Order: sequence, then C-alpha cells, then structure tokens
Amino acid sequence: MPRPTSAVPESRETRPAPLPREFFARPSPLVAEELLGCWLVRRLGARELRVQISETEAYLGATDPASHAFRGRTPRNAPMFGPAGVAYVYFVYGMHHCFNVVTGQDDDPQAVLVRGAVNGRGVERAILPGPALLCRALGIDLDCNGLDLCSAGIDSIWLELGGRGTGSVRVTPRVGVHDQTPMRFLMAPQEVGLAARPGTRKRAPKGSLH
Repeated sequence: MPRPTSAVPESRETRPAPLPREFFARPSPLVAEELLGCWLVRRLGARELRVQISETEAYLGATDPASHAFRGRTPRNAPMFGPAGVAYVYFVYGMHHCFNVVTGQDDDPQAVLVRGAVNGRGVERAILPGPALLCRALGIDLDCNGLDLCSAGIDSIWLELGGRGTGSVRVTPRVGVHDQTPMRFLMAPQEVGLAARPGTRKRAPKGSLH
C-alpha cells in the first residue's frame, strides 16, 4: 500500500475516508511507520478533535516479550487477538490510559502503540508528547477499548490519511524495553518537541519487560 501523502482536509466533504482494515492487517512495524503523519480523529458529542500522529511503537505479539500478548490471551488483551483496525486501550500505573491499534491477522496479536501527536485541533496543546497525555487530551479511556477504528460515524475514533511532508523518519529502540530492536518511529521535525526533558525518565507501558 502506498504511503499516504495527502494534506489534512479542510471540510467533512473533502477529507479522506477512514483508513481501511487492509491498512492495519499488516505487520506492526510497517503499520507503525506508515501511521506517522496520519490523523487520529476523536468525536466527543458535537466536538471533533484531531491530532497528527508523530510517534509510534510496534509490538509483535506472541513472540515479543514486551507485548501484553506474550503470555497468551487474557480478558485484558482480548482485542489484540481479534481483527485488525480495532482499538486496544489499557490502564497503567493506576492513572494513565494508552491507545493502541491492533494490526496483523486474526489470532496474531500484533499492535501499534500511539506514543505522541502534534498539530492538535480542538485540543489545548499543539504537541502531545507521550501516550498518557494523548489519551487525556482526546478523552480516550477504557470505554474506547475494542472500538472499530474503520467505522467513522459509527464508532467515535478513526484514523485518516495524512502527510509527513518532507520530514524523514527516525527509528530507535522502544522506550523502557530491554530488547533494543528498532521499533519506535518518530517524525523527525517533531523530535525536539517529543524529547524527554534532561533528567527525566519516560516510563514504558505496563506489561513491557524492563
């Protein structure tokens, strides 16, 4: 599937359709990279919030010790074992939510964690550095777990094609994970805004082995 290049639309009539399920039914590292620059859209009542995805992490499922699916299916991680293009939202540290997109094929529990976003529309901050801040800004919580992201107008979260412009992609190891395989993807122009402040430590989603 070609990398999306369209700019953010100006109206409901001209904006792209939601990303189709076929986009997500691929290996998580490929989806994680291609989600950069895409728009995450959240409907809250009459409001529509939009942010452009700028940081993601890929999780490989049953073969990945850092994945929630590594030890098998549980009530908590059940959405990961279903169809691609579904939301997997979990609660960590007793205070934060994290938003993931299920990828791959049925019963192959891969997922992409959306770690950061920029260019917020309808939200208070233009840069959302970190999965907890992103979820808080968009009102994403456990009620969103299992939502079908390919059904705009039916469920309240979906993703649209976007564009990275001329920016390159930076690839690094995931945050807080022992495995140093490069599966964290960042939009290069936003690296300064997404960087942790000196002396701070980013915490990985609960379930990662670190």
